[in-house]
Amino acid sequence: MSVMAETASETITIAAPLERVWAIAADVERYPEWARDVKDVVVRSRDEQQRPCEVEFRASALGRSTHYTLAYDYSQAPDVLAWKMVKGDIQRSIEGAYHLSPTPDGRTEVRYDLAIELAAPLPGFVKRRAEVRILNTVRELKTRAEA
Repeated sequence: MSVMAETASETITIAAPLERVWAIAADVERYPEWARDVKDVVVRSRDEQQRPCEVEFRASALGRSTHYTLAYDYSQAPDVLAWKMVKGDIQRSIEGAYHLSPTPDGRTEVRYDLAIELAAPLPGFVKRRAEVRILNTVRELKTRAEA
């Protein structure tokens, strides 16, 4: 039996230049300062430019603590910051990306895409609540970038 990945996508405009939004999104070590659900971040490896490549997260999800490790892809920087799960406890897979585009008035449009496949299926109302929490991350990014 195959379990469908849950997908969520949100697009917002942030009143800050792309460089600033990218700098905050790519600075994963500081996520606990502004992303409410991220409790702890440990960078396991870096690329030749010292950017975090493999990052272990501890986050709160659905009333419990979860651990997962993401591999970051900078091949389309600074337009796209993408990630894929290397390992997780309650997740079978995580794939996501921030897509950044400058607007003519100096702001940045951000599309946040996320697909998560959990090891065990969740009731619909729990999934919807989780999706709202996940999409809050992009709103928290907006708040941080506009501060």
